[in-house]
Amino acid sequence: MRRSLTSLVRPLAVARGFSTSSEKIVASVLFERLPVIIPKLDPVVYAFQEFSFRWRQQYRRKYPDEFLDMSKSRGKGDYQIDYVPAPRITEADETNDRKSLHRALDRRLYLLLYGNSNGAPNGEPVWHFPEKVYDSEETLRKCAESALESVLGDLSHTYFVGNAPMGHMVIEQKEDVLEPYKRFFFKSQVIDTNQFNIRKCEDFVWVTKDELLEYFPEQAEFFKKMIIS
Repeated sequence: MRRSLTSLVRPLAVARGFSTSSEKIVASVLFERLPVIIPKLDPVVYAFQEFSFRWRQQYRRKYPDEFLDMSKSRGKGDYQIDYVPAPRITEADETNDRKSLHRALDRRLYLLLYGNSNGAPNGEPVWHFPEKVYDSEETLRKCAESALESVLGDLSHTYFVGNAPMGHMVIEQKEDVLEPYKRFFFKSQVIDTNQFNIRKCEDFVWVTKDELLEYFPEQAEFFKKMIIS
């Protein structure tokens, strides 16, 4: 009976996809805020839409004048209000306040932390994503959830996209990296809030993809391919 139980445990360990050796694995979270307004159209797209509109106008259906007069009379009443759109550029944009989520409204924003990170040279604080070394969690995604929860306090305003990582990198042993390890990235998104109480770090920023690449010049090509926009 003992022998049969042992034979069952080994396949389960392999099925999880984790190495049974002492190889270190780190789960990192790409925590993003989706765009909250429609991005501006590319000039080429705008020109094509303008052309399409003018082309359709040549063959539009002409309605009777009586029908048009009826439509003009609608909307006139005490309930009618003037619509004034909110500005696309916010105060946080003007002051370049990267701690605020109320900026770059037509772009995705990503959370970066400044502090101790796994594999940081000489143990000095660096910019990094929320992360945690895989220990005894049931899955690697559970490890990623723990990493984000330790920073936010809870996961009530987050949504993890899928169970599989979106990418990974292998960190080789170097003079300033004493132990090699693998880093797996999971995507999570902000849900129904525009403010978090970020903790367990010296500093934090919410940055666009272009701004994010400035914080990781050595891995810029990797993140440029992994992050869509």
